[in-house]
Amino acid sequence: MTTETGKENGKILVVGGGISGLTIAVEAAEVGCEVVIVEKNPYLGGRVAQMNQYFPKLCPPYCGLEINFKRIRNNGNIRFHTLCEIEKVSGQAGNYDVTVRMKPRYVNEKCTACGECVAVCPVERENEFNYGMDKTKAIYCPHEMAAPMRYVIDDTVCKGTSCAKCAEVCKYGAIDLEMKPKEMNLKASAIVFATGWKPYDAAKIDNLCFGKYQNILTNVMVERLAAQNGPTGGRLIRPSDGKEIKSVAFVQCAGSRDENHLPYCSTVCCSASLKQTTFFREQYPDSKIYIFYIDVRTPGRLEDFFTKVKDDENVTLIKGKVAKITEDAATKDLTVEAEDTMTGQKVKVKVELVVLATGMVPNDMPALPAEMSIDEDGFIFSDPAKSGIYATGCAKKPIDVAVSIQDATGTTLKAIQCVRR
Repeated sequence: MTTETGKENGKILVVGGGISGLTIAVEAAEVGCEVVIVEKNPYLGGRVAQMNQYFPKLCPPYCGLEINFKRIRNNGNIRFHTLCEIEKVSGQAGNYDVTVRMKPRYVNEKCTACGECVAVCPVERENEFNYGMDKTKAIYCPHEMAAPMRYVIDDTVCKGTSCAKCAEVCKYGAIDLEMKPKEMNLKASAIVFATGWKPYDAAKIDNLCFGKYQNILTNVMVERLAAQNGPTGGRLIRPSDGKEIKSVAFVQCAGSRDENHLPYCSTVCCSASLKQTTFFREQYPDSKIYIFYIDVRTPGRLEDFFTKVKDDENVTLIKGKVAKITEDAATKDLTVEAEDTMTGQKVKVKVELVVLATGMVPNDMPALPAEMSIDEDGFIFSDPAKSGIYATGCAKKPIDVAVSIQDATGTTLKAIQCVRR
């Protein structure tokens, strides 16, 4: 068991290394606070690292992430630990004791990410970074801009010491197949939970047939498909046959605003589908896009973005909730059926791909202290009258990247005030 103790001015513990957690860390550290980030993934960056573009400017997320990674590298007040989860929190504001469970990475700091270990590894695994649309070896680099830039071994599939080919070929002595889980104790004056979100399980929505038909994807999968470092190198092609996609149906509120699934609006889904519409329209100028919606929610400056996409003559918006999706067994094309509530007519549209705009749900929560609770939808609720432990970003509610950063900045101020008292 290892222990980290704080400086005299206290320490801020950030649980989660996504965009909200990174914002907290760099903002607090740059005013002199000591910060520790614990992240359950083997890399920092969270869901933002999996995105292709932000809206409405449609710029890649790596620009902002790399700036934050550089700020972290250059600031001695920040330490981070990946593959970690909170097990226990005790104490009170200004004096918390935290127990952290550290999973073994099996690759130490000597790793240069040369990739020679991958070449000899005989075992493959589904690549969760690309939502299972391709595979990696059991030893792998999470993604090309990973921080830390170090390989990791998936011990659920690795053959361990009975194989050890990766260790044999590593000339730097970076692979240690004997690594064990560890516990670490932390002292903190303030704690911020920035645990983020995950996409709703589309397989739970029976009538939308996700998992039944190969050419039905979710919005997060399309984000990876369009990315240059994604499973197809940015080519938008059909999963069933690798062909170009000339017609797409977006199904909005796939599980959201539905008492049987998610009763709330997930905020970003409309804008995400409009953004992904531009992916297809740019790659295939003659493609036809159909968007089935309940109502389009694009607040603030995103309204101009909506107007721009809506005015595209190859984009058709249909106000109606999708009732059924069927597949042509021969062509693998899909027919989407809905009732157009504007005309009262039933609509059937045949397309080559369907994209489900699934909602956001909070990540599985770590051990929470008594002063924090979970609301009926699984998001963290913290009493604003109590100081010391806070939640931020999508751990509190569904919000986009820009609002997450704003919320994290405000939460940073609260944490700093707690430390300075």
